[in-house]
Amino acid sequence: MALQGQEEIEEQIEEPEDFQEQDVSISPAEELPNGPGDEDSDPVLLPWDRFSAWLHCICVVGFDLELGQAVEVIYPHHSKLTEKEKTSICYLSFPDSNSGCLGDTQFCFRFRQASGRKSSLACFLDHFDRDAPVCLKRDQGHYYGYVYFRQVRDKSLKRGYFQKSLVLISKLPYVTFFHSLLKLIAPEYFEKQEPCLEAACNDIDRWSTPYPGKILTLPIMGVVMKVRIPACYDKPGTSQLVQASQNDALVSIVLPTIHEVDLFRCFCPVFFHIQMLWELVLLGEALVVMAPSPAESSDTVLALVSCISPLRYCSDFRPYFTIHDSEFKEYTTRTQAPPSVILGVTNPFFAKTLQHWPHIIRIGDMKQAGEMAKQMKVKKLKNLKTLDSKPGVYSAYKPFLSRDEEIIKQLQKGVQQKRPSAAQNAILRRYFLELTQSFIIPLERYVASLMPLQKSISPWKSPPQLRPFCQEEFMKSLEKAGPQLTSRLKGDWIGLYRHFLRCPNFDGWFRNRRKEMTQKLEALHLEALCDEDLKLRIQRHTEVEIVDLVLKLKDKLTQAEREQLPVRAGTLAKLQSHIESVILSLPEDLQGILYKPATP
Repeated sequence: MALQGQEEIEEQIEEPEDFQEQDVSISPAEELPNGPGDEDSDPVLLPWDRFSAWLHCICVVGFDLELGQAVEVIYPHHSKLTEKEKTSICYLSFPDSNSGCLGDTQFCFRFRQASGRKSSLACFLDHFDRDAPVCLKRDQGHYYGYVYFRQVRDKSLKRGYFQKSLVLISKLPYVTFFHSLLKLIAPEYFEKQEPCLEAACNDIDRWSTPYPGKILTLPIMGVVMKVRIPACYDKPGTSQLVQASQNDALVSIVLPTIHEVDLFRCFCPVFFHIQMLWELVLLGEALVVMAPSPAESSDTVLALVSCISPLRYCSDFRPYFTIHDSEFKEYTTRTQAPPSVILGVTNPFFAKTLQHWPHIIRIGDMKQAGEMAKQMKVKKLKNLKTLDSKPGVYSAYKPFLSRDEEIIKQLQKGVQQKRPSAAQNAILRRYFLELTQSFIIPLERYVASLMPLQKSISPWKSPPQLRPFCQEEFMKSLEKAGPQLTSRLKGDWIGLYRHFLRCPNFDGWFRNRRKEMTQKLEALHLEALCDEDLKLRIQRHTEVEIVDLVLKLKDKLTQAEREQLPVRAGTLAKLQSHIESVILSLPEDLQGILYKPATP
């Protein structure tokens, strides 16, 4: 995830304009005669493979007076969930009783996948992850649950209420997309029951696979959605908005984003502390969000996780967490320090259970975007006794950086001038992006210096290794090439970096960068091999040495294909040609052993 310098930042971040026109656009809905036409780009797929590229399954969770919450339907029927996973889904699909969510409510949760399970589609799905931004890659160890919960009065039922949730289970963090999808599927399901689910699943199984960078038209239940999956090569801070075109007569809904939540609306209740919250998330501090409903809880947690984008938040986070969660004891124990995790909770019990946590955000009923909190001070933790406490941030944390008054004035001015909510959201998102980039660019610059010079790469030696990361060497580099080059903020940047280098977010970021750079070295080594005259080289070698060379070259080719190394176009074909020409120079008996003609 290479980030750009100041010039590129200024180029890629522009003042938001006409955000009213970027909202979801609607045109008359019609049904597509056939599925999407991009089928040639996908390999040969079996029934339900396309569905599995988007969703693991769809669940219906109901409430029984005797049994409590129970999974009533799993679709497709062949989908597998362990009993532990089903239990997690049951408890996380319903708001706590104190939330009082009458009518329809949407929220999301995240839970651990059972260990030991392997998907037969893993390699196929990894192919799409390669070009996805780090924040949108499939979650390897967790599932997301996207919930549409309905609670309405029904005197015919003993409990007096109809309570049911339709839940989409997926590895993809496309929260905006899946909530939009549920708005289409769930009301139909509650009216027409299971045949409606079957029809929706069959529609999804005709979709194109979620390939980053592609604009997709997705038919669902007589409506067509148009979306674009972001790619890692998109410039950070520039939304690749999907615009309606003249050819979209059949398109009903155009989604401008598949994953972004409204930051301004989520942070309104704790508006004066946004910079401190950015630091807490960046450093992987233990955070709990106490909210009156799962919708506000999950939106706020997702907003926190996304505020350090394009950095990936590498610790655990739970948009909605309950006392029934399998990790409840692990995360609430007082025998050790709270873990690096962000929890979203609604049950008043947590006000007592999590009193020892160092940073607590209390969210009241979310106001309309535009109304802002008036409380500027960070509250003391001892003042938090119940969930009835006033909204605010409860923490003893002292920020490393001085408060940026400019962003507060800019957004307050927007409120006074009744600036559109989408514009306020874009300004805040841009602010977080600039702050994160100012922080990460010095790290990117230093890590790039660990790369060996290209002239040190010899085709006949192993690829050179990266130099190790030296903390003190990096700190020294900040004197001339630190965040002061791109940020107006003053404060203890050095202290912030020292703390960051010890947290999971740095570990995850550096592992990813080291992997990318190591693959780049492997690719350069492969290209150097391809530029050699191998026929001339083997004239000085024995047959045993030549056979050894062929086997090593084949291993190189297999590794390059498996890891999808970033080599120049035509490199792998050229290497294959070299291997075949070397094999043909050997006696026929060895050729028969080594040479395998390419399958048609």
